[in-house]
Amino acid sequence: MVGDLRNGRTVHSLARLLRLYDTTLTFVSPDILRLPNEVKAELVEVGRQVYETDSVEDVIESADVIYVTRVQKERFADLRDYEAVKDCYVITPELMARAKERMALMHPLPRVGEIHYDVDDDPRAAYFRQMANGMYIRMALLAAVLGKA
Repeated sequence: MVGDLRNGRTVHSLARLLRLYDTTLTFVSPDILRLPNEVKAELVEVGRQVYETDSVEDVIESADVIYVTRVQKERFADLRDYEAVKDCYVITPELMARAKERMALMHPLPRVGEIHYDVDDDPRAAYFRQMANGMYIRMALLAAVLGKA
């Protein structure tokens, strides 16, 4: 997982889901956006291997899935802190050239520059399929709750 791991609601829930599976998780972020200790502790408590780094280049070649999140400007009290980290990670075609052929690149959307538009045509870019599938799941859940299923 790459980006704003401190504030990312989707990162926290995905990490908690993945603790149920035999996974190794690597978290990539600048120090001020690290995954909260309580989420990390939940993973370690159930025996998951957890690694942290500030370099996506360190993990791009070995990752099976990369889940990117945007740095959330609205979460910063001091905009200088935001400006210092907002462009820390940009997934480019050059970076993707180093990734596994069958890796999946995911993002909860919307994106704000953390994935270059030229990556959209890469078959490993799964974020638009991810968005569509999420919409269908929400539709099904709403139908079930409303008794329309």
